[in-house]
Amino acid sequence: MEETPPPLVSSSKPHLEKLTLGITRILESSPGVTEVTITEKPPAERHMISSWEQKNNCVMPEDMKNFYLMTNGFHMTWSVKLDEHIIPLGSMVINSISKLTQLNQSSMYSLPNAPTLADLEDDTHEAREDQPEKPHFDSRSVIFELDSCNGNGKVCLVYKSGKPGLAQDTEIWFLDRALYWHFLTDTFTAYYRLLITHLGLPQWQYAFTSYGISPQAKQWFSMYKPITYNTNLITEETDSFVNKLDPSKVFMSKNKPLIPKKKGPLQPVSSQKGPSTPSTSKPSSGSGNPSRK
Repeated sequence: MEETPPPLVSSSKPHLEKLTLGITRILESSPGVTEVTITEKPPAERHMISSWEQKNNCVMPEDMKNFYLMTNGFHMTWSVKLDEHIIPLGSMVINSISKLTQLNQSSMYSLPNAPTLADLEDDTHEAREDQPEKPHFDSRSVIFELDSCNGNGKVCLVYKSGKPGLAQDTEIWFLDRALYWHFLTDTFTAYYRLLITHLGLPQWQYAFTSYGISPQAKQWFSMYKPITYNTNLITEETDSFVNKLDPSKVFMSKNKPLIPKKKGPLQPVSSQKGPSTPSTSKPSSGSGNPSRK
């Protein structure tokens, strides 16, 4: 069982500054952002990588090896403070080597007589010509989970040619909650840059899908924009319901109490009518008739 070191408040160490590409300074200077933490993890030993490769009959990509030789996994979070309440928001995760497990071997699909992921294979919906071929849940592909995305899907390392898995045949894909595949990048380094530059915002992976991120996530994107991103993914067909929020105004301190305005004395109704206005009211039932005695 892995020991989890205490989180660091900031990347004061040089290797953490290099690992996070200086993103902590950007977050800490953003309005309302608080509790930027990094869980420092020791580097993986080379024999751990070799054991993983032998166990899974797959060769780990070289850039991914270099990452694990720097840190055995990655976990960075940050929160925002709204009305004295701290709300966890950003989360950047890459599983450690021990948690880099094959997708169809996870516990959620290990119930007796339960259907397997291979039963979901449907070759009638193949990728378009401008998109790479989607991964397969059966033996044609080998899939490992990099990030569970807080239950919003799974980011996966995919070996497209099955076993034995070759390093040059790997790609990074996003599996949404409906178990549809969406291509992210063709290398681990490119995916890591995407993870960092999107600040770990909620559901950022859905920006690379045809249906995009949810309206709630769009609100956070409008306040804490990724360092590099396609603005069309945020604003396309969303201007009608996305509020344009200004973080500098949202998180302003409320120093001046609201003072209710004093209302003037009420004027009688009769004084509001002009003298020449004819009266249209009928005589009341209590008024007397002069013709009657």
